[in-house]
Amino acid sequence: MELRTAASPKDVKHYTTERLREEFLVENLFKAGEITSVYSHIDRIIFGAVVPVTPLTLTPGEEIRAEYFLQRREMGVINVGGKGKISVDGTEYTLESRDGIYIGMGAKEVVFSSEDKENPAKFYYNSAPAHKTYPTVHIKPENCICVELGTLEQSNHRVITKYILPGQVESCQLVMGLTSLKPGSVWNTMPCHTHDRRMEAYLYLDLPEDALVFHYMGEPTETRHIVVRNEQVVISPSWSIHSGCGTRAYSFIWGMLGENQDFDDMDGVAMSTLK
Repeated sequence: MELRTAASPKDVKHYTTERLREEFLVENLFKAGEITSVYSHIDRIIFGAVVPVTPLTLTPGEEIRAEYFLQRREMGVINVGGKGKISVDGTEYTLESRDGIYIGMGAKEVVFSSEDKENPAKFYYNSAPAHKTYPTVHIKPENCICVELGTLEQSNHRVITKYILPGQVESCQLVMGLTSLKPGSVWNTMPCHTHDRRMEAYLYLDLPEDALVFHYMGEPTETRHIVVRNEQVVISPSWSIHSGCGTRAYSFIWGMLGENQDFDDMDGVAMSTLK
């Protein structure tokens, strides 16, 4: 398990490009036949990927000092690869591409597998500390709340699919979903915002090899950017903006945790404020 510590905005304004990437970007998350995990001190999120060529069992690692991974945690998983299966304490769930699952605190054995090892599943997960057990739920995107925002004229026409949030799939603090930009749109979350109550992690998707996204971060008056490519993750502290501009349309999975689960609790940043 890779460890990432928290960073002060006073320090970040002095970071080089290399240091920004070292602190906030995760480049090689999806590895065939492995479970990868990154443990951030920012709200204690753990995120990672599972690419099961053969079945893989989730283990806790020394970093969380637990008997099993979900002893004190919950997790959300979204499949971005081929068809796969997740077994939770003996109950098996089949996940097509873009299907998700919420697994509540207390599940002891979580096993990941693929239907076709030549086209393996790619499970991306977010995990948060939990205080209560909520039911495990298989999530189909067609059954989720979807919100269409933006316009092509503003280059930000996009669809937000909310997988895990109060009133749909209950959790202790994890909120998770998928945003997809329409063809011709390249901006997400602009005009931008911060939310001091929650951190966020972005997994960028649907980018061909010759495409990329400029992810904008930092305080509104001290912005920085990180160049991000397909299937890479950016960690966004609660004090930071989190916007992206791509060389073409793309998708991203967002996961939030922290003080509350109110999707609309955000502090908007006026365009005139940005520097």
